[in-house]
Amino acid sequence: MELLPQSMGLRNGDAKIIKNAGAIVTHPFGSVMRSILLAIYELKAEEVCIVGHHECGMAGLAADPLLEKAKARGIEEKCLSIVKNSGVDLKGWLTGFDSVEESVAQSVKLVKEHPLMPSDVAVHGLVIHPATGKLDVVVKDKLIDPQYT
Repeated sequence: MELLPQSMGLRNGDAKIIKNAGAIVTHPFGSVMRSILLAIYELKAEEVCIVGHHECGMAGLAADPLLEKAKARGIEEKCLSIVKNSGVDLKGWLTGFDSVEESVAQSVKLVKEHPLMPSDVAVHGLVIHPATGKLDVVVKDKLIDPQYT
């Protein structure tokens, strides 16, 4: 069993888990938020837990070195220009975070305040210790008191 479901006391079928780099909800109308809303409306999810982890590779990630690696692997400057000219803040999109706790809290806020998010769905933010599985609560929704400490 994976560490996160085990730490949360989940069995197969108890939860729908959406994974992405950094546990970041980057855009209110992006694929992560769409998946959350589909889980709520189609799969009857009643609670959302955004779970980051300590020692995350997104912590301190800078866009410039990543873009240099892309160029070294054959991505041409003109391709990067097309993305930038399409209105994408490429550096902002590729940059990580300084604090996993702050990042999780920011994602919880985005989800909780989404115009299509029903007010009766609890949204929590947690950070897991990858070595021990210990969960730290960053944001506890008032609707449901999570059993994680």
